[in-house]
Amino acid sequence: MFRKRLSTKIQTAVSNKKKEAALEGGSVTTAPRGVPTKGRGRFFLSRTPTLRRGAGFYGKIIAMAFDVITIGTATRDFFAKSKAFKVVSTPEFVSGWGLCLPAGGKIDLEDVIFTTGGGATNAAVTFSRQGYRAAAVCKIGDDVSGREVLKDLQAEKVSTGFVVQDENSKTAYSVLILSAEGERTALTYRGASESFEIADINPRALAAKWFYISGSVPLSVVNIILDKAKDIGAKVAMNPSFGHIKLGLNGLGEVLKKLDVAVMNREEGASLTGVDYKREEKIFGVLDEYVSGAVILTDGPKGVLVSDGKNIYRAGIFKNKNVADRTGAGDAFGSGFVAGLMESNDIKKAIRLASANAASVVEYIGAKAGILTKNEFENDPRWRNLEVEIKDIGN
Repeated sequence: MFRKRLSTKIQTAVSNKKKEAALEGGSVTTAPRGVPTKGRGRFFLSRTPTLRRGAGFYGKIIAMAFDVITIGTATRDFFAKSKAFKVVSTPEFVSGWGLCLPAGGKIDLEDVIFTTGGGATNAAVTFSRQGYRAAAVCKIGDDVSGREVLKDLQAEKVSTGFVVQDENSKTAYSVLILSAEGERTALTYRGASESFEIADINPRALAAKWFYISGSVPLSVVNIILDKAKDIGAKVAMNPSFGHIKLGLNGLGEVLKKLDVAVMNREEGASLTGVDYKREEKIFGVLDEYVSGAVILTDGPKGVLVSDGKNIYRAGIFKNKNVADRTGAGDAFGSGFVAGLMESNDIKKAIRLASANAASVVEYIGAKAGILTKNEFENDPRWRNLEVEIKDIGN
């Protein structure tokens, strides 16, 4: 009798949470029977148009196919800016440059800014602002930083129903030191994002037209997403992490064969293929044998190169009004490209949206503040023209 009464109370509580979520136009996350609730099972309200349930990935999706689901990291970012941070030339670092500050004293900061970041959340905001139904898949801690991540996503109309909140982990955190010139050094604590694993996923709950994988996602998780995409006829874009690139073609080749879009910078493309950095056509020649869709090689201030196996597209960049912070520029470009491709399947337009999104992002501190809305991209004359050269490579 006691068990029956307790069960009734629990069902009533869950029912009430569902009603609250429905009234707010949201979704509710719970842990289903038989799933350990330690570190999981907390209620999340997500301002999305459809009611569904699941604990992170646990549970069944009731009714909603998203336009795109992003998979990757989520972080709380703290920016500290000061003229006292100096960029100096030194052979002590691989890059040849160092961001230095006086030791043993106090340094006055011009500004301090708290934001959220991470590949999954940054990309999801791009898709949402471009008018797509987006959900983010990431892992956070049960802490203040994690709640800020949830709050930011919900404010951007990104579904948080797939977010896993772990009581035993802390949310990933970055301290970003900014110089007056806009250069930055990031001190990163990977936290809950580092423990993201297969157990945090229920593939049956995933339903989308596109999946966008960004950053340090374990290959075991990547393969689950790829298998799911194949089952439902979805497309997949991936921005591999440095760890993925280090695996080489022997370790990453099978993943590349299942991608519709692969995004990396030119240095990563050279490292992955073993081809000299300066020989971009040769790099594409190797990668085009693996990726059936588009391969993107970003090239910093020089712009971008894209191959679809038939043509190489080359574009410069939009002129910046200023450069405040380069955090999130890569996420803005990759997700912007896919968003453009989703709308028109036109690589030239996709490059234009990607370049505009990245150019806007670096003009603000933080990875999300400068992400363009659909209205801003389409109606601001600044983003209307970007010269794109096309070279037939005859494949």
